[in-house]
Amino acid sequence: MNEYAVFAEGLVRSFNEIRAVDSVDLSVSKGEIYGFLGPNGAGKSTTVRMLTTLLMPTGGHASVAGNDVVHDTQEVRLRIGAALQEAALDNRQTGRELLRLQGRLYGLNGRQIDQRMDELSTLIDIGDAIDRLIGTYSGGMKRRIDLAAALIHNPEVLFLDEPTTGLDPISRARVWEEVRSINSELGVTIFLTTQYLEEADELADRVGIISKGRLVAEGTPAKLKRSIGSDLIIAQVDSDPNVAIEALRNVPRVEQVTASGNELTISVSDGAELISSVVIALNQSAVKVREITLRTPTLDDVFLQVTGGRIQSEGTQEEAAA
Repeated sequence: MNEYAVFAEGLVRSFNEIRAVDSVDLSVSKGEIYGFLGPNGAGKSTTVRMLTTLLMPTGGHASVAGNDVVHDTQEVRLRIGAALQEAALDNRQTGRELLRLQGRLYGLNGRQIDQRMDELSTLIDIGDAIDRLIGTYSGGMKRRIDLAAALIHNPEVLFLDEPTTGLDPISRARVWEEVRSINSELGVTIFLTTQYLEEADELADRVGIISKGRLVAEGTPAKLKRSIGSDLIIAQVDSDPNVAIEALRNVPRVEQVTASGNELTISVSDGAELISSVVIALNQSAVKVREITLRTPTLDDVFLQVTGGRIQSEGTQEEAAA
C-alpha cells in the first residue's frame, strides 16, 4: 500500500440507514491527478472527509501518504493539504496573514514561511492582493488563496473538493492552470472531486465515477470514452423510447442503445455510415424523430452507460444523509 498516495479498501460511511459511501476501493499512485467524478449527493465529499480524517469510516480502511486515516490521524494531517468546498477564510485577515498563520500552525518558522510564500507566489497568481483583506477578494481569488494555504507546508497529497464550483469560465481556467503546475512542478499527488465533466477530462490522469455511493467505473478519460464505442448517434424522439430501442435492436453494427427521458444514445462503430440506417429503422417503427446528431463520446456518455442517468440529474443521497 505504501506505493500508493491514497489507498482505500471497502470504505463505507453510513448515516443512520443511508449508506453515503458503499464499499469503495481506491488506489491512487504517487504523482497522479485522480479525478473523482459524480453529481451532488453521489458520495464524493463524504469520501474526501474520510480520507482527510474529518470523518471516521463506518467500515473498511484507508491510508493516505502511507498512514492509516483512523490510527495515524496526526501523521496523515501533516502530510496532506485540503481545499474543501467551503473555504475557511477570515475576511478580516489579509492573504499574507492567512498564509503566515497557516504556516505557524504546521510548525514552520518565519524563514521557512517566507520561502514557501515566495515559491507559491510564482505558482499561484496571488499578486498584490496578498496584502489586501480577504473580504475584498473575488470568488476566484478566494479559491486561489485557499489553495496557497493548503500548500504552505509542502504536502505530499492535495485534496481539492470541487475547487471551481461557482467560478466564471476565466477563473475556472486559471485554477486549472495552477492545479497542473502544482502537480508537474511540485510533484504533488492531487485527489480532485468534481461534478464538471470537462474539468475531469481536462485535468485527470485517471477518473473514478461514483454514483449513489459506489465506484461504478474507473480508467483514463480516453479509455472510458473508448469503452462507449467510436461514435454516438443522439436522437430526440417524441415516441415511447422503449419502442425506439426495440426498433434498433436488429440494426447491424449498433452496439448499444440507452435512453434518458426521450433522448436515445446509440453507440455505433461508424456513425457517418450508419446514421441513415438508424433513421430508416425508427421511421419503419413509426418513431417520430425530432432531432438527430452524430458526435464522439464524452464522459457524460460514460456516466449514462454505467449508471443509466446523466450526471446533472443524479439523485441527492448524500444531501439526504446530511
